[in-house]
Amino acid sequence: ALDPGHGGEDPGAIGPRGTREKDIVLKIALLLRQRINATRINGNPMRAFLTRDADFFVPLATRVSKARRVQADLFISIHAAARWLADKENQADLIGGVNVTSKNKAVQNAVLDMSTTAQIRDSLHLGSAVLSHIGGFAKLHKPKVEQAGFAVLKAPDIPSVLIETAFISNPDEELRLRSPAYQAKLADAIMQGIRQYFAKFPPT
Repeated sequence: ALDPGHGGEDPGAIGPRGTREKDIVLKIALLLRQRINATRINGNPMRAFLTRDADFFVPLATRVSKARRVQADLFISIHAAARWLADKENQADLIGGVNVTSKNKAVQNAVLDMSTTAQIRDSLHLGSAVLSHIGGFAKLHKPKVEQAGFAVLKAPDIPSVLIETAFISNPDEELRLRSPAYQAKLADAIMQGIRQYFAKFPPT
């Protein structure tokens, strides 16, 4: 399950040249979908599912439930912002109107379900595989995978990562993100990471 961040009335971060995060991450997700759908793992065809395939808003809890509904083996959320994202998205699904501190147990369970030990372990393996390939051509802001309580990473039964492709607020990184060639390199690197992960941990 590929999850391009933001969308619709939520543009995400906006770069100095006016580049909107929601547009860039959707382009990368669409390129990655092509690569996944053209790949076979152990003779079995892979299939990508997008939580959004156009410019519309999807609440955080819905992104996770969509992935669970199709029984996704992996959940990959794609962003291009900076560190404020974690705080904002953890506090509440502000634009979608769902507050993750709600007393409604169903909402709490859907959005902030406790991750299992196995899910965290597998997510770290996936994150490390992807990071190693992105690090081959991009400047890494952190040398290793970080753990954070993003609402979209809370499905306890799906290994999940949030990939910061670059910081769109940085003028140099914004220029790179606008380049179709760079977008393709990012999609290739994520695809290589997925293949490396499944080589070690085949889907059940």
